[in-house]
Amino acid sequence: MRKIGILTSGGDCQSLNATMRGVGKALYNIIDDVQIIGFHEGYRGLMYEDYHIMKKEEFSGILTEGGTILGTSRQPFKKMREPDANGLDKVEAMKNTYNKLGLDCLVVLGGNGSQKTANLLSEEGLNVIGLPKTIDNDLWGTDMTFGFQSAMDIATNAIDCIHTTAASHGRVFIVEIMGHKVGWLTLHAGIAGGADIILIPEIPYDIEVVAKAIKKREKAGKRFSIIAVAEGAISKEDAALTKKERKKKKEKEVKYPSIAYEIGAKIEELTGQEIRVTVPGHMQRGGSPCPYDRVLSTRLGAVAANLILNKEYGYLVGVKNGETVKIPLKDVAGKLKMVSPDSSIIKEAKLVGINFGD
Repeated sequence: MRKIGILTSGGDCQSLNATMRGVGKALYNIIDDVQIIGFHEGYRGLMYEDYHIMKKEEFSGILTEGGTILGTSRQPFKKMREPDANGLDKVEAMKNTYNKLGLDCLVVLGGNGSQKTANLLSEEGLNVIGLPKTIDNDLWGTDMTFGFQSAMDIATNAIDCIHTTAASHGRVFIVEIMGHKVGWLTLHAGIAGGADIILIPEIPYDIEVVAKAIKKREKAGKRFSIIAVAEGAISKEDAALTKKERKKKKEKEVKYPSIAYEIGAKIEELTGQEIRVTVPGHMQRGGSPCPYDRVLSTRLGAVAANLILNKEYGYLVGVKNGETVKIPLKDVAGKLKMVSPDSSIIKEAKLVGINFGD
């Protein structure tokens, strides 16, 4: 009998269940005798032996169900080598659970931090396969991650809804989109939603340039402006500082709920325009997966099952140029796929008049 462990780690997204379904259905289809063990709340379940043997029927009816039937939790990679509150060695505990259950492989559905831990376990001798989950689409080695398209649909809809009220009242609206370190989600949702200005972490903004763009629109007879802002957007001034200097500066400045409110206050001061801020927040992680993600999740899950069949471990399953690929976990761990300021999509967005604050 093949025994396969599976867990969902980190932030949730719409396609976790769809991807687990892809893994489960393919395993049952291509391996005669298989048992799937689901760990509850991500790596926490693996550490503390919190799991259950999954039934075949658990993988039915979940293609369109958002969230994760196994639950998830965030376990920061930088703390994996630190003992827990009771002195437990987390890495050894996970290895012990894996060996105690006699697992042949562990399938990890997760983003950057989760895949770093997956690689750590792989280096510790466990058979691991990673599947790329993140609404940020920032996992290195794959063109697309499951969850991204679904989150983009929601973020785009938020901008679409703002258009009518912005046009009615003639205001400047700022929509804050998820994305601490990378701007893929804000970039795509901003373009799809017709944002006039897009601010992302990879392109530090000059608030004077942003204000000038708004004034230019006003002079051209445009009654409103919409700004899509990544939650990790940063000014040129702050980008030039060290992390320590930025932290010290923040302690002295006025505290804002988030970057969108800070940018809004400064724009209002510079332009005299009335500003409104909308933060969709965790709505972007919720709801049912879009059709694109359902297809992607099914494909990725099936490939993971095939790797298990062939005993090929230590890989992240991804997509390149529309084709599924396997990428060594060691090549993925610790790398972020950033938006290049010189990329064609940025140049094309600028050609249609979108301002990036630079």
